[in-house]
Amino acid sequence: SPTRYSPFGAHPEYAKQRQALVLDRMVEDKYISQDQAEAAKSDVLNYAAVSAPKAPHFALWIKDQLVEKYGERTVEQGGLRVATTLDLDLQNFAQAVVATEVAKLKKQNVGNGAVLVTRPKTGEILAMVGSKDYFATDEDGKVNVILAKRQPGSSIKPVNYALAIRDKKITPATAIADVPTCFKVEGQPDYCPVNYDGLFHGLIQARFALGNSFNMPAVRILALNGVENLVYFANQMGLTTLIDPAQYGLSLTLGGGEVRPYDMAVAFGVFANAGIKQSLISITKITDWKGKVYEETNVKDIELTGERVLPPDVTFLISHILLDNNARSAAFGESSYLNVKNHPEVSVKTGTTNDRRDNWTIGYTPLALVVTWVGNNDNTPMSGAVSGVSGASPIWNKVIKNVLDKTEKGIYDKEETGHAWPGQPDDISGKS
Repeated sequence: SPTRYSPFGAHPEYAKQRQALVLDRMVEDKYISQDQAEAAKSDVLNYAAVSAPKAPHFALWIKDQLVEKYGERTVEQGGLRVATTLDLDLQNFAQAVVATEVAKLKKQNVGNGAVLVTRPKTGEILAMVGSKDYFATDEDGKVNVILAKRQPGSSIKPVNYALAIRDKKITPATAIADVPTCFKVEGQPDYCPVNYDGLFHGLIQARFALGNSFNMPAVRILALNGVENLVYFANQMGLTTLIDPAQYGLSLTLGGGEVRPYDMAVAFGVFANAGIKQSLISITKITDWKGKVYEETNVKDIELTGERVLPPDVTFLISHILLDNNARSAAFGESSYLNVKNHPEVSVKTGTTNDRRDNWTIGYTPLALVVTWVGNNDNTPMSGAVSGVSGASPIWNKVIKNVLDKTEKGIYDKEETGHAWPGQPDDISGKS
């Protein structure tokens, strides 16, 4: 094999041996002198460093899509030119933030992190960080967590509340009992949920129950909605991995199912888009080496062209609760990482599983959406010190501030400047 003698192969010494053999033969055939041959043999071979691939999780995911659509031969040999939605500067920034913040959490037994950034109106993927380091061996860094199934913890609660508000079972002002309660489940032990802080808070409005992420009110609301209805609605929102309602109980609203960060971006995009579910896109144009166009998408043409799955009044109420710092300050404090400097318009929800195997922060405006996750690929638990404001949220805060600062300068769309608050429908009274 010709590659056997490659200086970049597994045995670079073979290349030097072959070099000596060829030089000696050239001396025999009188093409060069012995002195010239010895000089060539003594030359030190300096190889340029091989640069690490850029956005490897994203790039390989793109390749998988291309192979599925056009076949491996076309992808490997067809000279395709592929334009994507990726913002490489933002990608590099997000990757660096994940690596830095996960390293800070090592003592809390946090080994990995992931980030997905999108433009909700178009579904463009601006950044996809699948792990802290693609080449990490301690966490199997090649696994793209953005496409993996993980438990969402409380980050799924807004979907449950949105269903109840849509069906007029509750309003943000509805008083819900946050008191010790055990729910009867046929064929199973009684289900007796507790809050993260170990306390109960009496009668509490739905706005503050969701803002502070109290568990008992969320379970009561799921009991009103019904597990089967929530699973069906979650599928409508884009959570494709929640399939069989029989697999779940009332703990579903506390993250008892498994979802992909990719799908959570779609679902929270519904809130950002005032009820429109926009599919995510990663490729805008494909041509071959001759310039033949295989496919092309003008992102302005697909803006908010998806399916309506919620009315705007419901998404406005959910978004307003999630941006209301007063509604969450009892649980998270008034100055947490959920507050983004100079961006009071951001709606955000955290999620931590009871066994502390997954920790999420998901936040958005109509212009940008960021999903962050920290945990361990092998599902080992993090320490008890990891919470909604100390795990994924520092990563989320830095990344969403970066993308919003860029967005509001018109980097992605010249018409998108300034803060973008959730749109207030005419039938919703009060100031937004």
